[in-house]
Amino acid sequence: MKIVLAPDSFKGSISARDLCAAIRRGILAIAPDIDVVELPLADGGEGTMENLVHATNGKIVECIVHDPLGRPIQSAYGILGDETTVVIEMAKASGLPLLQADERDPLVTSSYGTGELISHALGAGYRRFIVGLGGSATNDGGAGMLKALGVQFFDHAGRELSDGGAALEGLALINASGLDQRLSESRFTIASDVTNPLCGTEGASAVFGPQKGATPEMVKQLDRALDHFGGQIAALTGNDVRKLPGSGAAGGMGAALLAFLHADFKPGIELVMEAIQFSDKLQGADLIITGEGKLDTQTLSGKVIAGVCRQARQQGIATVALCGGMELATEQMEQIGLLAGFSIVPKPCSLEQAMEQAAVWAEKQAEQLVRLLYLRSTLHLGEEEKHATQSVYHAKDSGISSGQASREL
Repeated sequence: MKIVLAPDSFKGSISARDLCAAIRRGILAIAPDIDVVELPLADGGEGTMENLVHATNGKIVECIVHDPLGRPIQSAYGILGDETTVVIEMAKASGLPLLQADERDPLVTSSYGTGELISHALGAGYRRFIVGLGGSATNDGGAGMLKALGVQFFDHAGRELSDGGAALEGLALINASGLDQRLSESRFTIASDVTNPLCGTEGASAVFGPQKGATPEMVKQLDRALDHFGGQIAALTGNDVRKLPGSGAAGGMGAALLAFLHADFKPGIELVMEAIQFSDKLQGADLIITGEGKLDTQTLSGKVIAGVCRQARQQGIATVALCGGMELATEQMEQIGLLAGFSIVPKPCSLEQAMEQAAVWAEKQAEQLVRLLYLRSTLHLGEEEKHATQSVYHAKDSGISSGQASREL
C-alpha cells in the first residue's frame, strides 16, 4: 500500500513537515511496510518556502534584512532543486510572527525587508522568483519592497516619504528611474490564495487590516492611502491595478508586484503543486491524507485541501483529512471530493492545549485510521489471513514486531 501525506500546516501550531512526520509515525507504528510519501504543502502563506525546498531537494540561503519595524533580523529565502528558482516568503521578512502583539501597527510597518530578500537573490545571480504572499504585518502597498529595490517616493514638499501605510496618503511623486535593472531580466510569480482588490470594502485594509492591528479609524485611513497610491501608480505606469484580483494580497504587496515587477498571479496551492510535480508523485497511491487547522467553508475556495482533492479526483484516489476543527457537513466535503474528515482532538480542551498536542494527537489519529484500513481489508479475507492481520494489532503484547506481523498479510 502507498499512502501520500499532503497536509497544510496548522497555523501557529505545527508545520506541514512536522505534521507529515507525526502522521508517518502513526502509520508505521501499525503497518511498517506501507510506502509513505511525504509532500508537505502550503498555499503561498506560512511554510511555502520550506515545503518547496524540502520537496524539491533545494537549499535555504540565509541573510540579514530588516523586519517590519526596521530592525535587523536573520531571514532566509529558498532555492528550488532546479537551482534556478528562488522562493521568497514575505512573512520571513515582513510578517506578523516577527512582531509582538503590541507592536502591530500597519500605519508604520514596512515591507522593506522583502525587497532586501529579492535584492540579495538578484545579487546571487537568480532571475526567476516565486513570491509567497501571506502572513504579512504590513499595509504599505509594497512601497517598502519597491524602496529596497531602488524606487523613490516623495511628498508635496519634495521630501522622501516615511515608511508605512499611512504615509502613502501624502504621496506626490514616484520616481522609478532607479529601479534595479536586473529586474528587467527577471520573472516573478505571485503565490497566493487571496483575490481581494487593493481598495474598498473587500480590499486589503478592510479585510486584513484588523488582524494587523488596525482600528476601524485606521482602516479608513489606510484604505484612502492605498487608493491614492493606486492612483499614483496608474498615472506613472498607465496600469490601474486597484481593482485587479489579488492586488490587495499582503497589504497591497500584490499591487506593487503586478505593476512594477510585472508578476504573474497564480493560486498558491496550484503553484506549489506544480513546482513539486505533485500529480506525478501521486501515481500508484492508494490513499491521500491531507489536513489543515480547521476544516470550514474557507476550505472550499482554493485552500490546500481543495487543491489536493482536485488532483486526487483526477486519478481516482481516495482522500481523507485530519484537522484540528471540523465545521463542514458531509455534503460540503462531497463538493470538493473529500471522502472523510477527522478531528485529531480526542477530548474537550483549551486552544492552547490543542496547539501544543497537535503532533501527538495527529500521530494517534493516524494509527486509528490505519487500523480501520486493515480492519476493512479483513472483511474479504479467510480466517487464516484475518488472524495474520489481527496479529499486527497485538504485536506489542505478544512480543512480535508489528513489521513482522504485517509481512504475514
